[in-house]
Amino acid sequence: MNDERKINSEIKVQVKDLTLFRERLNQLGADFKGTDHQKDTYFKVSQGRLKLREGNIENALIFYDRDDDSFPKKSRIILVRSSTPELREILFRSLEILVVVEKQREIYFIDNVKFHLDVVPKLGKFVEIEVMGGPEADLEELNTTLKHYVELLKLPTDKQVKFSYSDLLLMLDSN
Repeated sequence: MNDERKINSEIKVQVKDLTLFRERLNQLGADFKGTDHQKDTYFKVSQGRLKLREGNIENALIFYDRDDDSFPKKSRIILVRSSTPELREILFRSLEILVVVEKQREIYFIDNVKFHLDVVPKLGKFVEIEVMGGPEADLEELNTTLKHYVELLKLPTDKQVKFSYSDLLLMLDSN
């Protein structure tokens, strides 16, 4: 298993149409990795968030902790790239499931910047930018890079979403 520890700076914005952002990413020469159908199973934990991501491109166990109220958001992440049936079975037998998020995600990269164009049933369409760094990365540098791409893509920051998809689905289900 490959264990990664990193921090990132990120933003998520709800949009009506992904076409314009897809075109802008292509104009910037972003490396398109493909479209992933992802199923994220979130588990009840005492701190942060723990999810098992199962997809045709990305498969990982991800723990992250972040302050939802800030922009840009800083996340502290521990990621284990794995898709073993044994890991899945251990998690499903030992932990309570909080919520399951399914989405179609187009994945693009420019250097250490990851772009997601997401379609999430019940929630809508979103553009997400994550600027990734190692555990000792300079957060100000990550934030500067993030703001640069927010401006280049002309993201409507007034449509910024502070919460994770899991939180949004839980809020939706509680109403």
